[in-house]
Amino acid sequence: MLNHQTTDSDSLNRQINALFAVLAEIHGTDQLILKAGKLDSLNLMRSEKLEERVLALERIVHEDPTIQQERSLEEIPSMLDEFEEYLADLLARRQLEEKLEKRINMKMQERHLEYLKEIRQQVLKEEAGPDNAQTLKKYAELEMLEQKNLSRSTQELMRPQSLDQVVGQEKAIRALLTKLSSPFPQHIILYGPPGVGKTTVARLALKYAKEKSYTPFDENAPFIEVDGTTLRWDPREVTNPLLGSVHDPIYQGARRDLADGAVPEPKLGLVTQAHGGVLFIDEIGELDLILQNKLLKVMEDKRVTFESSYYDPDDPQIPKYIHKLFSEGAPADFVLIGATTRDPSEISPAFRSRCAEVFFDPLTPQDIISIVKSAAQRLGARLEDGVAEMISEYTIEGRQATRLLADAYSTALYKRSDESVEDLIISVADIQEVIQAARLSSYVGVKASSTKEVGRILGLGVSGYLGSVLEIEAVAFPASSPGKGSIRFNDTAGSMAKDSVANAAAVFRSLTGRQLTDYDIHVNVVGGGNIDGPSAGVAILAAIISAVWEIPLPQDIAVTGELSIRGKVKPIGGLHPKIYGARQAGVKKVFIPKENWDEISEQPSEVEIVPIDTVTEFLQAILGTEVSRFQLSVAN
Repeated sequence: MLNHQTTDSDSLNRQINALFAVLAEIHGTDQLILKAGKLDSLNLMRSEKLEERVLALERIVHEDPTIQQERSLEEIPSMLDEFEEYLADLLARRQLEEKLEKRINMKMQERHLEYLKEIRQQVLKEEAGPDNAQTLKKYAELEMLEQKNLSRSTQELMRPQSLDQVVGQEKAIRALLTKLSSPFPQHIILYGPPGVGKTTVARLALKYAKEKSYTPFDENAPFIEVDGTTLRWDPREVTNPLLGSVHDPIYQGARRDLADGAVPEPKLGLVTQAHGGVLFIDEIGELDLILQNKLLKVMEDKRVTFESSYYDPDDPQIPKYIHKLFSEGAPADFVLIGATTRDPSEISPAFRSRCAEVFFDPLTPQDIISIVKSAAQRLGARLEDGVAEMISEYTIEGRQATRLLADAYSTALYKRSDESVEDLIISVADIQEVIQAARLSSYVGVKASSTKEVGRILGLGVSGYLGSVLEIEAVAFPASSPGKGSIRFNDTAGSMAKDSVANAAAVFRSLTGRQLTDYDIHVNVVGGGNIDGPSAGVAILAAIISAVWEIPLPQDIAVTGELSIRGKVKPIGGLHPKIYGARQAGVKKVFIPKENWDEISEQPSEVEIVPIDTVTEFLQAILGTEVSRFQLSVAN
């Protein structure tokens, strides 16, 4: 309770000091002291007691030395609010009076002193425009609000301040810099999952480019940022914040002086504000298709044109800048950087043909650990062993990782007995409490192991830019009658996965000479994951063979590839995200179609990549001598 009262007292003391400072600014320090002396308040003003200082304020504000009653601590906050209201009125009047005096002095230089009364009336008439005592009071209140501010947010504090602080995106940063930091910079589209640093890298890349003498960006080159999901425009071009619009005289928002003369006024858009710099559009894939086409036209012409049926080029009342905008347009020579979480196939081909493409990788657990440790240093906190590793199990987004750390920081501070933030230690218990409160679950649902199991194998799937491991299992029982067996498959896995099962049945017969209908087979994708595409065909066949012959399969390998009915392993899409998913799950070896091999520019050290051309190669690689238990009739 004592700490709480002390905090309230300190807050009131600071507020009283601020009010005295405003009075000193209004009256002048010397005049304020003289006024306090006349009102018998000088000693009260210098007192250590809050009640006496408030009494001094009350006497000075009301200019009444007879006020004797001291206010209680409960009454002081309301009294201070009244004083603030009084000072806001006083500041508004003072500002208006100063403004009037300046105008009067200017008029007095042009006319004789005998016209002083008329000039004062004229100035009062001119000042009866947008500002008056009420509006100036509101302005003064806003100015007082500006004096109050909180500390920087944790996201701002922990955001990378230079490119070398960005974790896990070395290739993407290099690709972006080579395309932007050039005598001939290109328009660029950034692809990648959320929270990997696309916006931050774009900002820092322009800063890097401005430091190079051979780039066209000067030191004042702007970085204009906008979110594509929030851009709204009117097809009549009454409003278009991106490209600019024309306010015709009949529409609300036109300037009165121009509307009275039936003059249309062009309003410049973000593309002109970005002239000479970078226009960054986040979530560019969400931009309206018609607006995308208009933006492409501006990018080609490097200029925005304006049209209006109200524009008359021969009207002498039209200002020169409006003539120039209608006749020549507004400059819009900028570099577009668009960011999206969508797949490239979902982006307009017209945009993709005009832009270089840079792909940001999903963050690995080690990247998240590095981000968390770096953010902890910026917070000035120490981490207990295991904190960073635990955060990396629950997120793959750098933004969310720093947010979890910030929440754990606040939790640790809340538990602390004193109010000091020095030497704060964030424990595993703190981050566990945050994770439980947020109801998070581990990002990696399936993990590889060094064991072997019958009828179970790991496949690979992908959603957007994120790959994952699919747990595919199968069981087999002899059919009650030969040729009367059935094959079951969970519907939630998708129609293409069912086609993969049918292909696996055909290849099973080719490999073994047996009919799969001699067995009751149940194939299941654990968790009901929807397999987008036929890439699980090889894995399904391996699971079925393992179940029928009871041959255990290694659980630290994964395979992806479409299975043709001739036993060939056909290429698949989303290879990089799939390998990423395998790394996340701790897979040691990944088998991929041989035709996808050229897509692997650099093999990750944690995972061995093995190309295969036929299913026979794959089965021999994972089963070894167990292959002799059934006949392989498909040629390599």
